[in-house]
Amino acid sequence: MTESIKVTGLSKEYRNGVKALQDVSFEVRRGEFVALIGRSGSGKSTLLSILGGLDSPTSGTVSIGRTVVDYRDRKALIALRRNVVGFVFQQYNLIVSLSALENVAYPLLFNYHSKAVREKRAMGMLELVGLGDRAKHFPQQLSGGEQQRVAIARALVGDPSLVLADEPTGNLDSKTSGEIYALMRQVNRARDVTFMVVTHEKELAAYCDRTIELRDGRVLSTGLETAACADARVMK
Repeated sequence: MTESIKVTGLSKEYRNGVKALQDVSFEVRRGEFVALIGRSGSGKSTLLSILGGLDSPTSGTVSIGRTVVDYRDRKALIALRRNVVGFVFQQYNLIVSLSALENVAYPLLFNYHSKAVREKRAMGMLELVGLGDRAKHFPQQLSGGEQQRVAIARALVGDPSLVLADEPTGNLDSKTSGEIYALMRQVNRARDVTFMVVTHEKELAAYCDRTIELRDGRVLSTGLETAACADARVMK
């Protein structure tokens, strides 16, 4: 597999002197499912934000596919977020006044697709995550797990090559968390989409191919692999 992400010498220091990331380097192959682990404050969410173009590094480079991300180019960052990267957040971030179908279709507005195309693709994504029969329901009519499934469908509707998920099961019970991770793993295998998932839950990291561990803004390991990870890789 070709590389999907290459990070070289990445550092992030804030104006108050806090060093969130220090000389971070690693590679992720296309189609991998990677868990990003570490204690609170280790730099996981900062790293994810930089990979997705929501924040910029102080130094270092990020390549996604064969393209080096130019953090000074606002238009390029917008294109990255629209066409290359999908996001899944802990808080779901659904628009309460829109139905599940409308929430999933919403990102396609910015790529100027017709309403018919938007709705067809959105329905396809809802069916993929098992919510085709809930398309007309609003977020408040859905369970937490269902809302996160809608969020995953929304992340996938633009056909990204990379999905970044920041504690996607932080608000869910253990049973539902396992279902969400199993769903993301299923999508990862079926669509060859690269996943990088921040998690504090080591048992959920077993759904991965491998883990990248951060400590105090530095990479502690880029190849932690459990037996479950190895089995998942063979199955893929």
